[in-house]
Amino acid sequence: MKKLTLREIAEATGGTLPKGGEDVTVSEISTDSRKINNNTLFVPLIGERFDAHKFIDDVVKKGAAAFVSDRKTETGAPYVLVKDTTKALGDIAAYYRSLFDISVVGITGSTGKTTTKELTAAVLSAKYKVVKTEGNFNNHIGLPLTVFNIDETTEAAVLEMGMNHFGEISYLGKIAKPNAALITNVGVSHIEYLGSREGILKAKCEIFESLKPGGEKILNGECDMLSTLRGKEENTCFYGFDAETCDVYAEDIEYVSLSETRFTAVIKGERVKLTLKNAPGRHMVLNALGAAAVGHCFGLSPDEIKKGIEAFKPGDKRLNIIDTARYTLINDTYNANPQSVKAGLDVIAPLEGRSVAILGEMFELGEDSPKYHREVGEYAAKAGIDIVVGIGNENVMQLTLGASFGGVKKVFYYENKEDFYNNIKKIFKPGDTVLIKASRGAKFEEITEKLVKKGNAPF
Repeated sequence: MKKLTLREIAEATGGTLPKGGEDVTVSEISTDSRKINNNTLFVPLIGERFDAHKFIDDVVKKGAAAFVSDRKTETGAPYVLVKDTTKALGDIAAYYRSLFDISVVGITGSTGKTTTKELTAAVLSAKYKVVKTEGNFNNHIGLPLTVFNIDETTEAAVLEMGMNHFGEISYLGKIAKPNAALITNVGVSHIEYLGSREGILKAKCEIFESLKPGGEKILNGECDMLSTLRGKEENTCFYGFDAETCDVYAEDIEYVSLSETRFTAVIKGERVKLTLKNAPGRHMVLNALGAAAVGHCFGLSPDEIKKGIEAFKPGDKRLNIIDTARYTLINDTYNANPQSVKAGLDVIAPLEGRSVAILGEMFELGEDSPKYHREVGEYAAKAGIDIVVGIGNENVMQLTLGASFGGVKKVFYYENKEDFYNNIKKIFKPGDTVLIKASRGAKFEEITEKLVKKGNAPF
């Protein structure tokens, strides 16, 4: 991180310096009282169940250079007095971002944004030194902390933006100040808070508000909602599978195996053959096309884009392929919504051997949650899934009912994981391919761990 003075921080936040120290410098900003050194500015956040101001004395004793506070204090170290420490974190990040003339892409969407972020970072890394969002640091706290990772050597940044309410993307955009904006799709995630898909589209498009003049809007041309923006927005680049309507598209797609997909990307008229490793499914090709579009926007050649995409490695719990002695597991337990579950089902349905889907609840779907779960079950039947296992509450029961009435051959429902574990032997056979997927809060990675042990246990 580039050094900042307390004077700069006070000006950026509209704060004051009750203890002086205008020329005190910091080269690290932390919201974690456990991560403090003598160059750190500590920003104490306030949540529903905590107030980190109580750690100020501790961080001063640890040697913090300074801190931010929303109340006056007699602690000896210099500090910046502000009205709201969380807003101050964003204000400092916005100021800090303005110090750098670098290429920044903001990425949002209902599904696929994290994988697209990773693919985009891999592509841009073929030419530039890149800072990217790590893990799920995509909210009003995580994004500012990511911005602070930018320094004088950074040439590009890939910033993921998450949201579940109106105004959140707008806020993050003002901090990120992107040169390009990519929207992966508009689904039904967070419809509980946004009311409709039209509302979700409106919220996602807030990313355009802070786009720098002439910045490109990179949009998934396969998404019905994003397609409504054709002709309504300037500087658009659509990506997808339709050569007539998309500026970046795929042709000659060959699903060689779970571990390899080959296709030709046509990037605004230029063709390049690509191979995706350990990233199965049509939706992964789509994510790669979005990353290729960003690469082209930021001046990469087709060969550089190829190098980046072929260096991509999937993130943890995202379509991770695990071979055991008995069966193949696909651990996709990071999160779930109707779109992403259907995409996962499409991956396993055409494979040799039996396809087994172990599915749990999808969160934040509002009052129509039972309907969306039932639709996923019905989709499993249409896709040709051999066995559906539902584990969870009444919503998951609706999913299994949808699968059963839709025509899935074998459907099992269990209220909890323990009941499922007690029945593992009657469900699986050697050679099965098993998808494991649910929203993050369901903790289905525990099921993956159990099945890995079972799959490798002596016969």
